[in-house]
Amino acid sequence: MGDDKGDKPAHSGMKIDTALVRELAELLAETGLTEIEVEDDDRKIRVSRAVSAPAYAPPVQVAGPVAAPTPPAGAPLAPPPPTATANAVKSPMVGTVYLQPNPGSPAFVQVGDVVEAGQTLFIIEAMKTMNPVPAPKAGKVLEVLIEDGQPVEFGEPLAIIG
Repeated sequence: MGDDKGDKPAHSGMKIDTALVRELAELLAETGLTEIEVEDDDRKIRVSRAVSAPAYAPPVQVAGPVAAPTPPAGAPLAPPPPTATANAVKSPMVGTVYLQPNPGSPAFVQVGDVVEAGQTLFIIEAMKTMNPVPAPKAGKVLEVLIEDGQPVEFGEPLAIIG
């Protein structure tokens, strides 16, 4: 057998796991990533999408109040985290956050800096791709909530802009 794929019938070769492809496509949409690639012993699957807008997911705005779950009776009431604010810049994806463009370079922003809407605040590395995290609005950086090289989750607060 040769490598000439044009001579092979469409039903021979690697069996495509459509459920995995759909799952990867959903992950792209949820995280704002532009490409995902997975590989095992005998196959490699890459799912990518064209992006006409920046490769980040904007913060989700919730219409109306959201009720917090009620703790069980007798459980101590924990105060809400100080970062639970509408002014929080949240991570648009899962990855590793970097405070500066290159090791040894100055940070993109520091507490007290005035930023413009769209200005890069951080970079999140996800699947070997560097994704800028822009300021959603103009304002003053009141607090940086993460450290350089820290893993972050989708929706995790990164900074407070007032």
